[in-house]
Amino acid sequence: KILAAGGDSGVGIYDFFMGRELNPRIGTFDWKEFCELRPGLMAWVLLNVSSAHQQYTELGYVSGSMILINLFHMIYVWDGIFQESAILTTMDITTDGFGFMLVFGDLVWVPFTYSLQARYLVRHDPDFGRVELAAIVAVNMLGYWIFRSANGQKDSFRRNPNDPSVAQLNYLQTKRGTKLLLSGWWGMARKINYSGDYIMGLSWCLLCGFDSIVPYYYAIYFAILLVHRSGRDDHICQQKYGQDWDLYKEIVPYRFI
Repeated sequence: KILAAGGDSGVGIYDFFMGRELNPRIGTFDWKEFCELRPGLMAWVLLNVSSAHQQYTELGYVSGSMILINLFHMIYVWDGIFQESAILTTMDITTDGFGFMLVFGDLVWVPFTYSLQARYLVRHDPDFGRVELAAIVAVNMLGYWIFRSANGQKDSFRRNPNDPSVAQLNYLQTKRGTKLLLSGWWGMARKINYSGDYIMGLSWCLLCGFDSIVPYYYAIYFAILLVHRSGRDDHICQQKYGQDWDLYKEIVPYRFI
């Protein structure tokens, strides 16, 4: 069995939370990858659809904000499942053990908190007009473009640095034998994909208007999560690359923007 770097501190509760085994499997069936992409994401979509049905039951129509939140989330879930191979290089898969943190996060936290905007809209729809909705669609499209383009560029480079779509990019050859991108999206910021992901999440919250901070839970939580996760990733890369990582951060000094 492949073990995660953590999960062996000797503190039972902490180790249970972090997990020890990296990729628990039954045969070729990887439990962690399955839980990352299947039951929780699909339940999230179903809960959103349920909220839309409830709004229709109470109001006799489905609002523009409700339609868009369902559409935005469906596209996000579809993208994650369609681009499944890209998840293989993420921290959840490569670094974290399959402990309570990921199990609870995948199966409970994601579907029951990420669907909060749809649930809020059932009885607190801001009744936006076409101009407001179009502006929010533009914000979402901007975030998705950054998120998908950056992730796609990194994934293509890792698979085949000589691919015509990425062959022109500059990179730093590390002593470990791997390459760190210095141009394209990854020459702008070290976690530019997180920026796109956050912009998308903010557009979800904007659909709920400004009468309550409750639907902005996701934007607040996600900002904390991304800052913390980027710090963890920076620490891991520092240990992995040493002086090469110091040089890389001099060339690409920005983390998100």
